Parts: sequence; C-alpha cells; structure tokens
Amino acid sequence: MRFRHPDGSVVHLAYCTNVHPAEDLEGVIAQLDGCSSLVRKNLDVPVLGVGLWLAHTLAERLATSPIALNRLAQALERNGLEVVTLNGFPYAGFHDQVVGKKVYRPDWTEAARLDYTLDLVQVLGDLLPADAAYGSISTLPLAWRTPWTKARDDQARRAFDKLDEHLAGVETRTGRRIRVAIEPEPGCVLEMIPQAAHWLSPYAASQGPGSYAGPPGAGPSAGQSRLGVCLDTCHLAVQFEEPAEAFAVLADARVDIVKSQVSAALQVADPSDPAARELLKEFAEPKFLHQTREYGGAGVDDLDLVDELSGREAWRVHFHVPVHAAPRAPLASTTDVLLESLGELVGGPHPRTHHLESETYTWSVLPAGPKNQYELAEGIAGELAWLRDRLTALGLEEIR
Repeated sequence: MRFRHPDGSVVHLAYCTNVHPAEDLEGVIAQLDGCSSLVRKNLDVPVLGVGLWLAHTLAERLATSPIALNRLAQALERNGLEVVTLNGFPYAGFHDQVVGKKVYRPDWTEAARLDYTLDLVQVLGDLLPADAAYGSISTLPLAWRTPWTKARDDQARRAFDKLDEHLAGVETRTGRRIRVAIEPEPGCVLEMIPQAAHWLSPYAASQGPGSYAGPPGAGPSAGQSRLGVCLDTCHLAVQFEEPAEAFAVLADARVDIVKSQVSAALQVADPSDPAARELLKEFAEPKFLHQTREYGGAGVDDLDLVDELSGREAWRVHFHVPVHAAPRAPLASTTDVLLESLGELVGGPHPRTHHLESETYTWSVLPAGPKNQYELAEGIAGELAWLRDRLTALGLEEIR
C-alpha cells in the first residue's frame, strides 16, 4: 500500500511475511498465491506491499539463480504485490517448535550473518520497483547481550564497515539505493534507541563521504545514510522509552530511521491483579522469547520468569499483539505508544521514514488465534486497514 505524504513523497506500508513458515521457494510462492493474495483482496487495493522474510538458503538461491528470482518476481506480479523491504533478522527456523535465542544466531560477529545480508541486498535490488526511492533491510541489533566483549564489538564493526562499503558499490553500479537498519530489541546488545544511535553514529550522513540528499520532495531527513535504525514500536514500548525522546536522540545523532515496524506490545497495568496474572498465562508459550520489563525497575527474559519482578509497577511484554484488536481486559496493548510514534514518523512536514511494516508474527501462538489462512488473512487485513485509517488521519492520502 502506498500513501502520498503532504510533502509529495511516497510512504510505503507493508505486512511482514515472517508470519508465514515457508523457507523454500515453492513454499514462499504458495504463501504469496494464498494468504498474501487474500489480504490484498480483503483490503481491495490494487497493489499490496509485502515485507518478505527469506531464510538464508532461499536468499542464497535467489541471489545466484536468475531463474529462481524470476519465478518469485512473477508470483509477486500476478498477485498484485510489491517489495520495498525485507526482514533480515531471522536467519532460519523462525517457525521451529522452539525458536527462543536461536533467532539471534548467527550474529554480527559471524561471517554467515554478513553473507546472508549481502544476499538479501542482491535480491532486493532486483525486486525493488523502479520508482521506489530506496529499499530497506532490517537486521538484528548485533547479538544477544551475552557474551559481549570489546573484541566482539570490533568484529561487528568491521562487518558493518564492509556492509557499508558494499552498499555504496551497489548504488554506484546499479543506481539502486539499498539501506540496512539495525532493529533494537529487548535483551540484545543494542536494546534501546540511545544505544543504537551511539553505535550507528559513525555511519550518519554527516560523518562520511557519499552522503545522499534523498529523493526529490522527500525532505531533509529521508534517505541520507546507508545504515540506520529500524524502529519497532513494540520494542520501544517494552523498554518504556518515550517516543518523543527516542526520536530526539536519533535526530541529535543524525541517525536515520530507515524503516519502522509499527506494532504493539502486551501491557499489564496492575500485575498484582489476579485476573490479569491468570490471563497472562495464556501468552506464556515456549516458541518465542517474551522479554518482560517492569516500569522503573528490572526485567526478565521470558514470561515464565515474571515472578522475579516486584509486581508493584506496570509490566510490558515483548509479545506482538494485533494493533486493531485489544486483548481481553484487564490486559491491554501499547497502541498509545504506536499512535504517538506514527505521529512522529509521518505526521510532520516530512516523513522520518518512508517504510512502515506491520510485523505481528505471533498469530500462530495467540490465544484463540486464526485457524486457517482465511482467518489469518482477515486478521492481517484488519491490522493494515486500522493503520491505513491512522495514516489518512495524519494527512496522508492513499494512492490507488
């Protein structure tokens, strides 16, 4: 879905396909022909954006096989789908029975992570619509927080330096601008915006050669650096970061928001309420990590550890819940943080990013979640319709 910002630039809205389990080409094409096509039809839009997740084996195949890439491109075209962004965070096995901390491996100290990302750069450059100002790839915030040393940080820095050089070369050779975005996440080396801003500051547009002024009419903050932040509004909320402060930190550091995953976290206003604790048990599932933070206090790495928290202040849980449907009371979601962030992202005179992505990958583990692809498509379409309404309320015009 595309929207015209009042400044004349285009803002893209997509849904992330990491909600689907397929890891080979045949499976990905089937999900595009199936659920993705249904989402587009439910929304009644001519073109739907999909933020593709490609496992590393498929990314390598697509990067080296024009025939395989053409099959994927044909599937996108026949279903009225376009790709301006990829989710390069999970490497493989994102729908294993237990994912947990495996999602953070390989990390940015390992050569496999850079190789995977370079394959994604190749694929996205080939799939990117001709009129798109840039393509974006989100990636993990270096690694899980332990073990982490100065030596490992130096390794990650060298990998990002190579990535930045490669992206510059791609742009010179092809004229296509591909940008990579670190996604801060609770429990990782870079879990909060100030940490990410500090680590990324050497790559800010004002710091090095080859800075980019952005597409015509896009405004001063759009598309300048090749490396920046993917701001996930669920993660921002879990850490109890104030959106206005987070955006100010990024602006001061001149670190671009390359893309934003517009999502909501689970919120427990009063953890001492027995009804809330009972409902919360329904979300304590073993597949994904659900990092939990207590306002003004400590945090734990999963929901089964919350008894270690005091319970005297509100909790927020890293569980992506549908943005358009609140959980059963007394639980709630952090849509207020999402709405404030949307205003900061695209409500000003110029967008702070041109790529928005709905990333509710947890439909399969939600209490009373969808039972088939038709119900899943309805849920995804409901989220995108809710976001569309909020974008138009901010003054953006849907392009049909």
